[in-house]
Amino acid sequence: MIQALRDVAVMLRRNLTHIAREPLRLSDVTIQPVLFTLLFVYIFGSGVPVPGGYTAFAIAGLMAMTLATSAIGTGIGLSADLATGVISRFRTLPMWRPAILVGRSLSDLLTATLCAAMVAATGLAIGWRPGSIAGAVAGFAIFLLFSYALAWGCACLGLVGSSPESAQGLGLVILFPLAIVSNALVPTAHMPGPIRAVADWNPVSAVTAAARNLWANPNPSASIHAWPMQHPALAALLWSAGMIAVFAPLATLLYRRRAATGH
Repeated sequence: MIQALRDVAVMLRRNLTHIAREPLRLSDVTIQPVLFTLLFVYIFGSGVPVPGGYTAFAIAGLMAMTLATSAIGTGIGLSADLATGVISRFRTLPMWRPAILVGRSLSDLLTATLCAAMVAATGLAIGWRPGSIAGAVAGFAIFLLFSYALAWGCACLGLVGSSPESAQGLGLVILFPLAIVSNALVPTAHMPGPIRAVADWNPVSAVTAAARNLWANPNPSASIHAWPMQHPALAALLWSAGMIAVFAPLATLLYRRRAATGH
């Protein structure tokens, strides 16, 4: 166990070193969240009436959206390692095999933390406020757990894709609609019936609604009778735990197959 933890620490340090040498790789969790927050608040905010104000409503949704779309970085990183042959080199070393996946997921959890901090800082600058410190911490914890779960799903996409470009394309095709067809940016009450049903059961909607409740921000979804919207915190935890339970073993299996074949 101690050796496994050391191997994970080495892989984590490796990934962080790569980021330090090429800081522009963090643009999707530093610059993009700020731009998205400002653009959506000041453009959507002028046309989407929400009791309590659009800014207070939108910050949780923007955090969910940016975390979801940036999670594809996990898949891109793994796919790049496979394409360059570094995984084959790791296979010759006496190390715990899953350390590569765990190290990648933990480094991406740190970048997700940075992403959430950028959205929160931008929100605070334009007038957003959480209701309490305890609620703020709980809301961020739910977001980061969800982001960690998404990272394992994106790891599977990276291991299935034949190149970093295909992993990125496949990830955006899946994650962008997941983030948009939700209550993240607009209330779902006036959506067409089938789309509203999808949005209300969307894990992004559950995470966003849970954070809004914890932050004492406007949450129009509280009036919707769908189970996830009535119990958003529990739904968010169940979604996150379920994704980790499914995607972590699947990613491990896919990784073993790709590492064994070398392509």
